[in-house]
Amino acid sequence: MASIIRPTLLRHTALAASTRRAATATFSSKLIRPTIANDVARIAAFHASSRRSLLPPGPQVIKGTVNDPAPVPETSPTHGSYHWTFERLVAVGIIPLTVAPFAGTSLNPGLDAILCSLLLVHCHLGFQSVLIDYIPTTKYPKSRKASMWLLNAATVLAGIGLYEFETNDVGLTEAVKRVWKA
Repeated sequence: MASIIRPTLLRHTALAASTRRAATATFSSKLIRPTIANDVARIAAFHASSRRSLLPPGPQVIKGTVNDPAPVPETSPTHGSYHWTFERLVAVGIIPLTVAPFAGTSLNPGLDAILCSLLLVHCHLGFQSVLIDYIPTTKYPKSRKASMWLLNAATVLAGIGLYEFETNDVGLTEAVKRVWKA
């Protein structure tokens, strides 16, 4: 019902606004009103075309009956509070490793390698949390598995790239110093 009324309301609102503008402007109402009416009709048609959604709705499947309890997932030490604590420790650990090379003015390849590995783990865990939140296993099991594999492949590829950058080039902290001074 709302999609039927929306173009009409939009058309009336825009025409009323154009009539008010025409009354206060020096132009005549005959020049402004047809152009606004054509634009509003085009915009209203665009807004009425939202019947197609970008993503199809997930499968609408009800498992069990109304009286069945909600399934409780099995506990795992790698998820929940331990996982959250590990994410926070990694995030907090990045802070001194980011400041240390610039405060001490010395480049240590070991420190640089630890910084790169923590950044890689931090990014991987962040993207993994996004995938867990926005691609539920119950609705999209194949998409979830494919996206997790894609994330793992991207993490390995980024790790190889950081390793090559650290061993064959100037390293991360020296690159940041050069970019900062440029």
